[in-house]
Amino acid sequence: MYQLIEKTFIKADIKTVWDFFSAPKNLKAITPEHMGFDIVAGGEGRMYPGQIIAYKVKPLFGIPMLWVTEITHVADQKFFVDEQRIGPYKMWHHEHHFVQVDGGVEMTDIVSYALPFGWLGQMVHTLLVRSKVEAIFKYRQKVITRYFVTER
Repeated sequence: MYQLIEKTFIKADIKTVWDFFSAPKNLKAITPEHMGFDIVAGGEGRMYPGQIIAYKVKPLFGIPMLWVTEITHVADQKFFVDEQRIGPYKMWHHEHHFVQVDGGVEMTDIVSYALPFGWLGQMVHTLLVRSKVEAIFKYRQKVITRYFVTER
């Protein structure tokens, strides 16, 4: 199993940040365009525990695939968790934590994931997947920081 932890400082109040991140439709805005990300079902309104969201994504080589996640936990203006139900990973558990700090909000993403295919999956992780996952979250940091500066 692998884990990625990313912290992002957002210059906004907790309510504004929570309102943005608790709306699944906003995920497209912070996902790199080359991922071909589109919500196909279940992304309406505000998130809630038990919500199932289906996406079409192109994570590798432009090959489209279905990714289905479930929102398993939500604590208003504090955190939420999404877990993969169908998709490219053997396991995907993504925690999103939000803390009001001086001048804004500190958001922490904790992604725990595993790949299928044993040693072959480990090799693919080393050669390709780790850098792709890290690049997605670096992209998100830039987009989020820019979005909240310009939106205010």
